[in-house]
Amino acid sequence: MKTRTLTALILAPAAIALILFAPTALFAVVTGAAFLYALWEWTRMLGLRDAGLRGTAVAAHAAAMVALWTVRGGTAWWAVILAGVAWWPVAALWLRHFSFGVAPTREHIALKLAAGFFIVVPAWCGLLQVHGGAGNGHWWTLFGLMLVWVADSGAYLAGSRWGTTKLAPRISPGKTWAGVYGAVAASAVVGVIGAWLLGLRGAPLAGIFVLAMLTVLASIVGDLFESLIKRHANVKDSGDLFPGHGGMFDRLDSVFAALPVWAAGLALLRA
Repeated sequence: MKTRTLTALILAPAAIALILFAPTALFAVVTGAAFLYALWEWTRMLGLRDAGLRGTAVAAHAAAMVALWTVRGGTAWWAVILAGVAWWPVAALWLRHFSFGVAPTREHIALKLAAGFFIVVPAWCGLLQVHGGAGNGHWWTLFGLMLVWVADSGAYLAGSRWGTTKLAPRISPGKTWAGVYGAVAASAVVGVIGAWLLGLRGAPLAGIFVLAMLTVLASIVGDLFESLIKRHANVKDSGDLFPGHGGMFDRLDSVFAALPVWAAGLALLRA
């Protein structure tokens, strides 16, 4: 826990400074590199051993991200974000049939590689859509990410203190329903405070509160889905990049699920 806390204390200020002060173009490059590194870890968890094949897969995703950047805000851009939103109910269904795709066949690897696209690329597009949007886009980005970060802490604290009933014991034995309730409660507090500080009152504040809850629920599915893939791969972490935290994908799994929901929801509420 000490190592985990020290790592977080180092990373959090750098991440917040990047979100608040970097122009969106620079933010796109830095986050794109982080997301692609997470995808590199993903290819390892899928069972791809050849570095050339893994590099080709990552390069293809990078090319797709560059192409989408050139049409950001357009139909293709939003189609990808909405595909990311639609993916997570599918992932939830996969969690109910957790043994599906467990065998390391070519077909299953290809399926999980395709899933990686719907996990990573829509999240990147959603992140930049919010960050580059009008009306305090940088602050709305921090707000959305704070919901996920606080939910993670709330889940850990509540689960450690009151967790008895397992959420998905065959996928992630450490997660409990108390953790889910803690995540939702913690993010609810942050959702109300954040919306209030950003000047929302009345119906708009209520709308953001509902969106915050949906975003956090999506983040929980994202966390569980990565746990499922790690179970399939028989690994504890996606990597060892961050002491006490595991790999890049381990740090971003909840964020990947939350960002398309956050971006699409904000756009709907502002329409």
